[in-house]
Amino acid sequence: MVCPLCAEAGTQVYHCDRWRSYRRCPCCHLVFVPRAHHLSPERERAHYDSHENSPDDPAYRRFLARLEAPLAERLGSAALGLDFGCGPGPSLSVMLEERGHRVALYDRYFAPDASVLAEHYDFITATEVIEHLANPGEVLDQLWLQLVPGGWLGLMTALLEGVDFPRWYYKNDPTHISFFARETFLWLGRRWGVMPEFPASGVILFQKP
Repeated sequence: MVCPLCAEAGTQVYHCDRWRSYRRCPCCHLVFVPRAHHLSPERERAHYDSHENSPDDPAYRRFLARLEAPLAERLGSAALGLDFGCGPGPSLSVMLEERGHRVALYDRYFAPDASVLAEHYDFITATEVIEHLANPGEVLDQLWLQLVPGGWLGLMTALLEGVDFPRWYYKNDPTHISFFARETFLWLGRRWGVMPEFPASGVILFQKP
């Protein structure tokens, strides 16, 4: 069971429940669900179709503002960005466009134009996305390469900090298969040669040197 983030071979059983098992990497501290327990693409898409997120929902905008506000403080004017994993109702992109930025969209199911993955950006966001990734190492390295020097990568996910994992609500979503600790992002920072920032709960920012 190789770690899907750092490729460490010595991962260990972390937890088991009635539906699936979880393993933990001693190197990067990622907790992940083995592929045997992943949903099929059809079942995964059906689960996402049930989401009802909208930029017109004030509560959802407040949730996204945890990332949007500190990121906007760090961007120049009229920056070009990518909302990776935008979902069926892109909202963060709308909030950033209201500030004068331009935002391309990509989502495996809802905005599958892969040409945007060949471009370079001043910023890239992935809000409530990386916990869904079967191959987070490959995807995060790809996004890092797409940033121009000085660009920002903004991530949002619930962290494994002080949680009672067997009772943790976040692991009960069947599409959540990768769980990150603060130490995981510190490991990523060492890999990329930059220290992450944690401006709000569950928000992580990296600036490319």
